[in-house]
Amino acid sequence: MKKKITIALAGNPNSGKSTAFNAITGGRQHIANYPGVTVEKKVGWISHKGYEFEVVDLPGIYSLTAYSLEEIVSRNFLVNERPDVVIDIVDASNLDRNLYLAVQLRELGVPLIIALNMVDMAESRGIEVDPDTLSSLFGVPCLPTVARIKKGIPELLDKAMEVAIKDPQWQPQVISYGRDIDESLRKLEGVIEKMEVFGKQYAPRWLALKCLEGDPQVMDMMKGDPDAIRKIEAIYGKTTKHIKDTLEEDPEGIIADHRYGYMTGITKKAVKRKIEARLNLSDQIDRVLTHRAIGPLIMIIILYGIYEFTFWISEGPVQWLDIFFEWMKGMVALFVSEGKLYSLIVSGIIDGVGGVLGFIPLIMFMFFAIAIMEDSGYMARIAYMMDRVLSWFGLHGNSVLPLLLSGGISGGCAVPGVMATRILRDPKERIATLLIVPFMNCGAKLPIFALFIAAFFPKNGAKMMFIFTLISWSFALFSAKLIRSTILLGPKTPFVMELPPYRAPTFKGLVIHTWERTWQYMKKAGTIILGFSLIMWAMMTFPGLSKEEIRRFEDEKMKLIVSFLSLPESKGILKDEKDLQDLDSLFIRFRQAMVKKDAEALKILEGNPLYPVVEGIFLEMDPTKTFPSSYLDFREKRADIEAGEQQAVVKKTIAGRIGHVLEVVTRPIGFDSRINIALVGGFAAKEVIVSTLGTAYSLNEVDPSQSGSLSERLKKDPLWSPLLAFTLILFTMLYVPCFATLVVIKKESSWAWAAFSVTFNLIVAYLISLMIYQGGTALGIGLQKG
Repeated sequence: MKKKITIALAGNPNSGKSTAFNAITGGRQHIANYPGVTVEKKVGWISHKGYEFEVVDLPGIYSLTAYSLEEIVSRNFLVNERPDVVIDIVDASNLDRNLYLAVQLRELGVPLIIALNMVDMAESRGIEVDPDTLSSLFGVPCLPTVARIKKGIPELLDKAMEVAIKDPQWQPQVISYGRDIDESLRKLEGVIEKMEVFGKQYAPRWLALKCLEGDPQVMDMMKGDPDAIRKIEAIYGKTTKHIKDTLEEDPEGIIADHRYGYMTGITKKAVKRKIEARLNLSDQIDRVLTHRAIGPLIMIIILYGIYEFTFWISEGPVQWLDIFFEWMKGMVALFVSEGKLYSLIVSGIIDGVGGVLGFIPLIMFMFFAIAIMEDSGYMARIAYMMDRVLSWFGLHGNSVLPLLLSGGISGGCAVPGVMATRILRDPKERIATLLIVPFMNCGAKLPIFALFIAAFFPKNGAKMMFIFTLISWSFALFSAKLIRSTILLGPKTPFVMELPPYRAPTFKGLVIHTWERTWQYMKKAGTIILGFSLIMWAMMTFPGLSKEEIRRFEDEKMKLIVSFLSLPESKGILKDEKDLQDLDSLFIRFRQAMVKKDAEALKILEGNPLYPVVEGIFLEMDPTKTFPSSYLDFREKRADIEAGEQQAVVKKTIAGRIGHVLEVVTRPIGFDSRINIALVGGFAAKEVIVSTLGTAYSLNEVDPSQSGSLSERLKKDPLWSPLLAFTLILFTMLYVPCFATLVVIKKESSWAWAAFSVTFNLIVAYLISLMIYQGGTALGIGLQKG
C-alpha cells in the first residue's frame, strides 16, 4: 500500500479553491511556475493518517478546453502526471455553472471527488444541496465543505485517501450528445483507437470529443499520423456541415448544450431553492457598491483608504529597518577600515539592497490590503465598474484584470499582467492592453515612490501615492485610446463577467497571500537586485580618481582643517587634528542621542571632556560665542569638498562616463549622470534605481555614521528639489518596461511590438517629464524644499 498520495485541486475562479488549498496545506507550500510557462504552480504537503499528501493547486479554469494557457496547463498536468485523486472545488451556491468543469473531468475519466464548498453561503441564499443525491446521480463522492473555517476538510482528506487506496482505473463517463454527434464520436473513436501517437495516455472517446470541439492542441497532436488526421478532418467536416445545415449550430455548441442539459437534470433533483422576494446579501451590497453613480465614488474612497492605511501602519517598521541598516553600517565600520572592501560592503550591498528591503513593510501591507479585496470579492466589482470606462478608450472590460495584476492598485507585476492578456480574444484589444500594462505602478516602482515621498512629500504620503495611481491610469488609458484610434483601429467586443458572492476573508488566507507576494519580492532583492547592485558599484567605483586627484582633495581638506584649528576661538578648545576627530565623533553621537531622545546615551557622553563644547554647539546655548558658528561653518565647507570629491569619483568611473554622455539628452529634464545611470540599471529591474542611487550617494563617505538614510541624503543634496523628485517619479513610471516584461511581451506578440513598447514608452516619458520640469521651473513650482 503506497504511502504517498497526489491530489490535484481543480475548480472555477472564485470557487474558494485557493482557500481550500490553504486550509489543507497550511504553511507547507511551495510556489514556482510550470515548466516553460509563467503560470503559477502551487504545491503543498500534509501528513494524514500515515499518508503523505502532495496537493497541487491547479490554475482556476472553467473547462478543459484549450482556449487559455491555464486550461492547457491544467489538462496537461492531469493527463501527464495522472494524480491519484482530483478534487473539484465547486461553489455550492452556483452549481449550474460550476458543474460544467466536473462533467468534463468525468468525461476525461479522472478519479474525482466533488467538494461542495461554501455550503453556508448557499444556505444563506436559500439554496440547499443534497450531497448524497448529487453523489448518486453524478457517480462520484460529494462532500460539503466550508474551506475558510476548515469545515469538512478532514472528511475530504479521508475520502481522498479512500479513493486513492482503491487505486481506481480511469473510467471516462459516456454522455449522449444526440444521434448525429454520437455517430460521429463512434467513427472518430474507431480511427483514434488505431493510432499509435497517443498510446493509453488519453481515452479515445475524450479525444474524439476534443476533435469535434475543434480543440487546437489535440488537432496538432494528431498531425503525427497524416493518414488518421485526414480521416478525422473528413468526419469533422461532414458532421459540422450537417449540424449547421440542420440546427444552424456547430458541434461544439451542441456538445456544450447537452452538457448543460445533463447538469440541469442533476441539479433539479439534488438542489432545492427557497423562493424569496428579497435579494440575497451580495445583491443587496452590489446595489450600492456597483451603482453607476455611487459605486465609482466608493471605489475611489476605498482605494484612497488603502493608501492611508498602508502608509500609516508601515511608518514605524520602515523607520526600524532604516535604523537597522544604519546599525549594520556602523558595525562594518568597527571591523573594516576605509577602502574598496568597506565601500563594497556599505555602498554595494547594504545601501544597494538595503535601500530596497527597507520598504518591505510598506509593500507587505499594500499586498495585505489587495488580498482583502481579492478574497472578499470586491476586486471583481472593480473590474465590472471599470468596463464602463475602458470601453470609451477602446479596451475590453477584461483588460482591467491585466492592468490590476500589473499594479493598477500598486504592488502588482507587469509580467503576469502581460500573460493575463490571453483572456482577451480580440487580437487588437489584446495587443493594446499588452502595450499599456507597463504604465501601471508595479511593486518594483513602490520603493522609488516611497523613497522620494519620504524625502520631499513626507506629510502627504498617501495623497501622493493616490495621485501617482491616478496618473498611471490616465496615461495608460489615453495611450490605449491613441493606439486603438490609429495603428490598432477596430471595434470593441462585448464584455461579460461573473461577480462572485461576497465572503469574509480568513486571516490565515490573507497572511498566506501576503507572504507569497512579499517573499517573491524579497527573493528578487536578494538575487537580481544584489547582483545588479554589485555590478553598479563596480561601474561606479572603477577606474576612479588618479593619485594626483586624490591628493588634491586631501590637500584641500587638510588646508581647511589647519585653517580651522588656527582660528583664535578654536585654539582654546582643540589642540590638534585628533581633538577635532574626537569632537566630530562626539558631535555625531550627541546628535543621534538627541534625535532618538536617548537619555541614557546622553548621560554616558557627559563624561567626555568635550561634552560641554558639543552641547553648546548643538543647542547654541551661548550665541555670543564664535566657536559654534565657526565649527558648523567648517563642517559645511568640509562636506562641500567631500561632495565635490564624490562627484569627481563618479565622473571618472565607467558608469559616470555613460551617465555623462546621456546628460546631453537628460539635462533639460534635470537629470544628472547619477540619475542617468540609475535609470539605465532600472531597465533590468525598477528596484535597481533605488539601489543604484543608494550606491551613488554613499560612495567615498568619510564618516559612515554621518551617512543617514538615502531619503535624508537626497533631501540635503543641492541638486534635488520636490520638482525634480516628482519629475523622476513620472519618468520612472512611464519609461521602458523592465527586461523581464519586455521578454514576455515578445513571447506574447513579437519583437516588433516589444520594440514599439520601448520606443513609445520612452518618448512619452521624456516628453511628459520635459513639460513638467521646464514648466515647473518657469513657474517656480516645487523648487523650494519643505
